[in-house]
Amino acid sequence: MDVAAVRILPCSAQTVELATGDELIIIDPEGQQVSDLVAFGNPDRREYLSSGRSLDYAGHLWLTTGDILYSNLSRPMFTIMEDTCGRHDFTLTPCSKDTFRIIYGEDEGRPGCEGNLVAALEPFDIGVDRIPIAFNVFMHVAVDATTGEFRVLPPLSKAGDFVSLRAEMPLLVAMTACSAGQSNNFCFKPIDFRVVRHRS
Repeated sequence: MDVAAVRILPCSAQTVELATGDELIIIDPEGQQVSDLVAFGNPDRREYLSSGRSLDYAGHLWLTTGDILYSNLSRPMFTIMEDTCGRHDFTLTPCSKDTFRIIYGEDEGRPGCEGNLVAALEPFDIGVDRIPIAFNVFMHVAVDATTGEFRVLPPLSKAGDFVSLRAEMPLLVAMTACSAGQSNNFCFKPIDFRVVRHRS
């Protein structure tokens, strides 16, 4: 059965538990917003979603429909079933207090996506040292083919764009509505998600 859509408020995070075969649909309701997604095996949370494994096995940087997202143990965690945006990032870490200090020169200490993920995952005993590189849904990172220089540009996602991920194993997932201005064109907005539960 379908679970009603859940709204992740700007600059916050939420968790959801998935069974094998469930589909997680991540929606950009207003356009140009990013969601940092991390996932862990459930109940064995030593297994986590791995950027390195996923990119290595895909052979390309920008994962989309048909690609598989792998764990650190080289097991499929998600299959991308549908993707109306087509551009995401799997190379950059969640923004943090240090991100804002080093890149933006801010001193107020906003928690960023890293801090928001930690807060959402606290009931599951997952701390800051366990937060890996996120699958940055809708994030637009441009890479210069000659120099390797990269730039974070406004997302290509439009209002209503979505990505559907099928869980290939039981998972604990945490997602954000991103707090970094470079990632969302300096306009902080929500992210929606819903779960289509697998019917066995």
